[in-house]
Amino acid sequence: MGIGQTPMPNFSETPPAKRHTPHMQDLLEFIKRYSYLLVFIALEAVSLTLLFRFNSYHGSVWFTAANNTVAIIEKAEADVETFIKLRQVNKRLTEENYVLQRQNQLLRSQIEKNLQSSTPIDSNQTEALNGYNHIEAEVVTNTNNPQRNNYIVINKGSIDGIKPEMGVVGNGGVVGIVYLANTRHSLVIPVVNRKSSISCRVRGQRYFGYLGWDGGSRVHAHVDDIPRYAKIKVGEVVETSGYSGIFPPGIFVGRIREIKNAPDGQSFRLEVDLGTDFANLRDVLVITSDYKPELDSLNSQAAANENTTTGN
Repeated sequence: MGIGQTPMPNFSETPPAKRHTPHMQDLLEFIKRYSYLLVFIALEAVSLTLLFRFNSYHGSVWFTAANNTVAIIEKAEADVETFIKLRQVNKRLTEENYVLQRQNQLLRSQIEKNLQSSTPIDSNQTEALNGYNHIEAEVVTNTNNPQRNNYIVINKGSIDGIKPEMGVVGNGGVVGIVYLANTRHSLVIPVVNRKSSISCRVRGQRYFGYLGWDGGSRVHAHVDDIPRYAKIKVGEVVETSGYSGIFPPGIFVGRIREIKNAPDGQSFRLEVDLGTDFANLRDVLVITSDYKPELDSLNSQAAANENTTTGN
C-alpha cells in the first residue's frame, strides 16, 4: 500500500458476539441445566389439564380434592384467628364475671333487706359496695408447687395504682392478695399459699371463717372457725365476707366438698373446691377500695391504743 492511500476495510472479519447480561446468562444456564425437568413438568401439566378437563370422573375427583384442601386451609385460618381473639375474650369474661358477682351480691342484699326490717347497718353495707373499683392485669409468673408456698407476679405496679393488701380476683373467683408492689410489677400471695388468710362465709349465712391452705392440691383449700351449730351442707357456695375491706362481699371462692371437725375440736372445718384454676390463670382484676385507707387507719389506731393500755 502506497503512501497516502486509504486502507481497505477487511470484510472477512466476523462481527463481535452479542453479549448477554449476567441475569440473562443465569436464566439461560438454569434452563439449560434443568431443561429435561422443565419439559417433564410442562408435559405433566398439559396431560393433567387434558385428563381433568375431558374426563368427567377424574374432573370430579380433582374438584372434590381441591374443595377439601381449600376447606382445610380456611379452617386453619379460622382457628388461628380464633386463638388470637381468645385473649381479648378471656379478659372481657373475667371482668364481666366480677361485675356479675357484685351485681348478684347487691341483688341478694336488696332481697334480704326487703324481706327483713331495714336497718342503718344493712343500708351502709349495701352502699359500701359502690366504693370498689378494679384494675386489669395479667399474670407474668405463676409458681406451681403443691408442697410449698406459691406466688404470682402480675404486670401492674405502683405506677398503675396497685398497693399492698389489695384483693385479686380472676374468672373463677378469688385469687389472692397483693403482698408487694414495685413500679411496674406486683407480687401476689394466692389462696394456695400457707400465709394466705381470707375472711369467708357460706352464702346465705352470717357465720364467717378464714380460708387457708395446708399444701397438697392447688384446687382445694379449707375454711376454719365455722361454729358447730351452723347449718352447713355439702355443695353450698363459699364467698368473701367483705369484713376486711380487701374484697367486696359475695365474691365466689368455691363450693363445700366435705364438712369435718376443725383441729381445735370446737368448730367445723369446711373442705372447699376452689373456683379459680391456678394452672391456667392468666387475666386478673386487682380490686381497689375507696374506704380501705379509712379502715386501715382505724385498725392502726385501735392497735396503738391497745399497746398503750397494755403498757400502762
